[in-house]
Amino acid sequence: MIERFRRPALVAALALVWMPPRAPLGAQPAPERFSFSGAEGENTGARANPLGIFRARPVSAPVLENSPRIEGLMRDGSLELTLSDALALALENSLDIAVQRFVPEYSATDLLRSRAGQSPRGFTGGSTPGGLTSGALGAGISGSGAGSGVGSAGGITGGGGSVQVGSAGNFDPTLSVNFSYDHVTSPLNSSVVSGIYNVTGKNAAFSASYAQLFGLGTSYSLTLTGQRQSSTQRNLLYNPASVTRFAVGVNQPLLNGFGRLPNERYIMVARNNTRVAENVFRLQLIATVVAVENAYWDLAALEESVKVAEQSLAVAQRLLEDNRIRLDVGTMSPLDVTSAESEVAARTRDLTVARTNLQFQEATLKNMLVKRVTPELDAARVVLRDRMPQHGDPDIPDVKDALAVALEKRLELEQADINLKNQDISVRFTRNALKPSLAVFGFYAGAGLQGTSVESESGLIDAFSQSFRGTYPEYAGGFSLNIPLRNRTAQADNLRSQLERNQLLISRQRSRNSIELEVRKAVIGLIQGKAQVEAARKASELAREIWEGEKIRLEAGASTSYQVILRERDYTAARQAEVAAQIAWVKAMVEMDRARGLVLDRNGIEYAEALRGEISRAPLTPFTPSGAREVE
Repeated sequence: MIERFRRPALVAALALVWMPPRAPLGAQPAPERFSFSGAEGENTGARANPLGIFRARPVSAPVLENSPRIEGLMRDGSLELTLSDALALALENSLDIAVQRFVPEYSATDLLRSRAGQSPRGFTGGSTPGGLTSGALGAGISGSGAGSGVGSAGGITGGGGSVQVGSAGNFDPTLSVNFSYDHVTSPLNSSVVSGIYNVTGKNAAFSASYAQLFGLGTSYSLTLTGQRQSSTQRNLLYNPASVTRFAVGVNQPLLNGFGRLPNERYIMVARNNTRVAENVFRLQLIATVVAVENAYWDLAALEESVKVAEQSLAVAQRLLEDNRIRLDVGTMSPLDVTSAESEVAARTRDLTVARTNLQFQEATLKNMLVKRVTPELDAARVVLRDRMPQHGDPDIPDVKDALAVALEKRLELEQADINLKNQDISVRFTRNALKPSLAVFGFYAGAGLQGTSVESESGLIDAFSQSFRGTYPEYAGGFSLNIPLRNRTAQADNLRSQLERNQLLISRQRSRNSIELEVRKAVIGLIQGKAQVEAARKASELAREIWEGEKIRLEAGASTSYQVILRERDYTAARQAEVAAQIAWVKAMVEMDRARGLVLDRNGIEYAEALRGEISRAPLTPFTPSGAREVE
């Protein structure tokens, strides 16, 4: 019966050596966000280059030049920007986004590394539980490599007695080849056996081994060894002699280390972390979009502040001129002229501050939109094509509806859920590691011996033929059981994983509470913003009426220049308050989108284009041309 199945088994074992390594079932290729330059033909569909695995895969150098879009927005020494243009420039040129653009690529390399059976290196924001590294793949399988029965080429019968075949290899199969040549002359203390007093021997030996691990923990190893020995001693059966050996060993864990979870845990985590990496990049997109929108409207508000300061200065200068005329005709005291001069100086100061604030905000916005500020761009004045939205009457979203949207859309909660999934993998893995290590193994080896003798002359090929035919076979099988008597390390690892999971649950609830608070704050901000704009606008209108009435009283002689100056200050402050209320209202709408997790959707930003840094169409901002904005 054994003879009937021996040759087919040997043919199948040899076929395994040349069979291309297949990824574990749990590690089939997933869509990747970028190509590894097709070094192995895996992304191009081309035939794999056998030497490609030994070559570094090229990575493109980062582009530190501004995108061409900015050139089309430069006109007559000015940078003309709509909010959509500003967002498109930021998506293409923001260095903050460029830095986070590497994170999805990091996750792709982690997935590639995990498919080989190695632990992911991780990235900022990605969770790789520490409990996963408490054991190697096939953890709990004790053994000595491919087993003593696989042996070396030095003996024909290999390692007799106790045989043990341990777990070997990794998802990436390994092939080891060794060759050596040895020439030795040794003195002998007797000539009875060899017939001479010294022996000179020559030995050429080689060995090759192949090992691989599969997703269920099954591992196998193939070993082929051979050597050619020649000696000056007499009474040898073959001289020179060819000694060969072929061996195959298989190991399968049954308790600790059995199944896909213990062996493919790194792949599972790396796959989960690909989504984490996408969310890390999306969060950076959201942060950049919100910052650019706020900076754009801050600049618009500062432009309005400059206009208010210029008008206030012009009014103060006219009052000073009128007071000087009245002083000349004797209808006003010199003190009133001095008060008017003081007001002109104060308004000049305010205008200088407003203009310098505007210049700094322009520089801030430019820095957010480009990779480097060129001399031409530095000298360019920013011209905003979108005016600050005027207060309309948007529907303030219901708190419950806003909370429901936020709990569905906020990426922070999805991140927390993925971290919990990764931690669950750690808990299950460390629970598996609590089991004793029980493995079954099988082993077969065939030996060969040929050479030159008085009766015949043969060589290495004939010896290998004997090995593969099973002329001198060795069979072995058995099990390996390793029982930790106290198991404190595994207990500690499992307890730690469970504690970390509970900590993540609390952190997730904390994030949820924080998001709910942010949504409520954003809704309140809209309510306050609407009321503040209405009140500030009414206060500005009333302050203007009072100021104009005070000027009429001054012309009629019923008031003083000082009173007019006070009313003019009140009017200027009211106008500045109106501008501040408008910008607060606009920012409240931006914050409402951020709190609900709708920034990217509401601005029509495509993830794939943002990841490439090539925007085919400028984002469609939710601000309507009329200046009003609808709030969902």
